[in-house]
Amino acid sequence: MKKVTLLAIESSCDDTSIAILQDGKILSNCVATQEAHRIYGGVVPELASRAHLENIIPTVEQALVQANITRKDLDAIAVTRGPGLLGSLIVGVTFAKSFALALDLPLIEVNHMQAHVLAHYAEAPFPKFPFLCLTVSGGHTQIVMVRDHLDMEVLGSTIDDAAGEAFDKTGKLLGLDYPAGPIIDKLAKKGNPIFTFTKPKVGELEFSFSGLKTNILQFLKKEIAKNPSFIKENLEDICASVQTCIIDILMEKLSIAASKHQIDQIAIAGGVSANSGLRAALQTYGERLGWETYIPAFQYCTDNAAMIAVAAYYKYQQGQFSDQSMAPITRWAI
Repeated sequence: MKKVTLLAIESSCDDTSIAILQDGKILSNCVATQEAHRIYGGVVPELASRAHLENIIPTVEQALVQANITRKDLDAIAVTRGPGLLGSLIVGVTFAKSFALALDLPLIEVNHMQAHVLAHYAEAPFPKFPFLCLTVSGGHTQIVMVRDHLDMEVLGSTIDDAAGEAFDKTGKLLGLDYPAGPIIDKLAKKGNPIFTFTKPKVGELEFSFSGLKTNILQFLKKEIAKNPSFIKENLEDICASVQTCIIDILMEKLSIAASKHQIDQIAIAGGVSANSGLRAALQTYGERLGWETYIPAFQYCTDNAAMIAVAAYYKYQQGQFSDQSMAPITRWAI
């Protein structure tokens, strides 16, 4: 029997990624990162889309070589349709449609957030259904009920900023480089969470990080007024305090959802799931509450095409294909 081989494209933000999957196994997962945004302290959409144009063909070739296959071996082309930055999505979707048309292959559209959840099926061990997934990234913070590979329901999400934005905006206040999340994580390991910040009061399973950002800003202004060197002298403790507060908010909501729905299969996904503090907190909560916890490998946390390929594989099995009229969607709920 012929093996099913998929090529997947991810271009929702500032990384161009191409992956090859064959019968559920990832053969290659190549990522071209964009360094140009660092000096601006955030992703510049126009620069991102231009970089995707430059990177996509070389990255496709790299993925094919690493997987040791040719274009003739492909059975379908998968692509992130959304959510994401419009210009970036247009590059990926347009290329995918053209590539599929040229090779006379079916096209599979993938929801980026659904793919983050399904990143857990790129490598064993796999969560058992049903499970809860805390999906945390720069643009999204959600608790997702996962009943099957393609049957998901968002139980709660952020009403304003996402957790990743809280890390990056805090980093900007502290004078850290972008992206600030990994830097704060590194500094937090050397500090102590001695400062307290206000936790937003919102719905039972909803998140809000806009108020926390404001609270941190006011705190820093107050302390700097008393001591202009406050940030420099307390940077590690500030980072530890901010990170602890964000993680506490995430884990408290996740534990409420797990208790409410009586589920002990608990996972995390998305870029912030690479945070060492969050990974440790999930394990600690799991040991205390009797959860079976699942944490993706680092390469499947941030935006990558392997997770797109995994999601497409399940859609391929169910014959869920798209046509050439497909267009990018900047906002697309699971």
